[in-house]
Amino acid sequence: MKVLVSALEHSANIHLKSLKKHLSDTTEFIGIFDKDLGNPIVDLRSLAIMGFVDALKKLRFFFKLNAQMVELAKDVDKVLLIDSSGFNLPLAKKIKKKYPDKEIIYYILPQAWAWKKKRIPVLAQTIDKLASILPFEPSYYPEDAPIEYVGHPLLDIITQHKTEIAPEIHTIAFMPGSRKGEIRKLMPIFHELVQKIEKKAVIIIPPHFSEDEVKELYGDLSRFEIVQDAHKTLLEVDFAFICSGTATLEASLIGTPFILTYIANKFDYFIASRLVKLNYLGLGNIMFEKFADRALHPEFIQDDVSVDALLEAYQKYDREKFFQDSQALNGYLQHGSSKRVAEIIEGS
Repeated sequence: MKVLVSALEHSANIHLKSLKKHLSDTTEFIGIFDKDLGNPIVDLRSLAIMGFVDALKKLRFFFKLNAQMVELAKDVDKVLLIDSSGFNLPLAKKIKKKYPDKEIIYYILPQAWAWKKKRIPVLAQTIDKLASILPFEPSYYPEDAPIEYVGHPLLDIITQHKTEIAPEIHTIAFMPGSRKGEIRKLMPIFHELVQKIEKKAVIIIPPHFSEDEVKELYGDLSRFEIVQDAHKTLLEVDFAFICSGTATLEASLIGTPFILTYIANKFDYFIASRLVKLNYLGLGNIMFEKFADRALHPEFIQDDVSVDALLEAYQKYDREKFFQDSQALNGYLQHGSSKRVAEIIEGS
């Protein structure tokens, strides 16, 4: 079976690798994905964007790529879209218009419930199978929509969780993000914070950066132990400061107490803050609020991110309460999603 895959993000490809383990050996991927999974039509590094301004600069490139994917859809059995709604939803519309009988599966859905609820009917009418990774998401869709909660993909990857909270904090992890703009904004604050806290500091650096890029982005790392394995590190450390993103949900599920910190481009944040109707930025907080009606962890965003503010939040943190809430969140999400999505793709 040939499947046209559109997985633009690094995180999407992590979940795609988990999914492939449950698919038949005869299943072939075509399209956009990590080169470890086959022969993609584009290098994923060329797709990385940071905010609205960067996205505008690459519009022409993405239009051409979109057209190429529509042509490839002609000779495949099914279409699998993962996350990246800005690219994948227009792609789905074009494929459905040109090939009405082609089955389209969307895994890790656009968060239309958060900022564009008008997209929900469009998704329900365009996509043949909607694989939701949020337990509350199906309730936003019409009763006859082809949507199903399949579990959460991080629970396919996170196989170990903290069993208890250490009496004292000995080691702290710092995760300033995976995008260059995020790292440049947070590292000066993290450097100063390390000096004030005076605990063993570990910094998690994405493996795709070169040695020169690390020097330019992170500065003097003599106070840090450098690591790349996020899951292993979050399991081992006692606390963390994490840039917004999937890593915050990883820490939430593993059971590592942390503080979310995020500083976006001012223009990007201005636009996003008017489009997105959410009380929280962190994925763990968004989900936890749905069943507990409160936050799971502290968040510091934009001008609120300062050394003094982070230090105070760290000193007042109730780690035991966080640990109990983390266990509740794991129970809410139930299980991983890869096995069920594989069943959907293979028609069972």
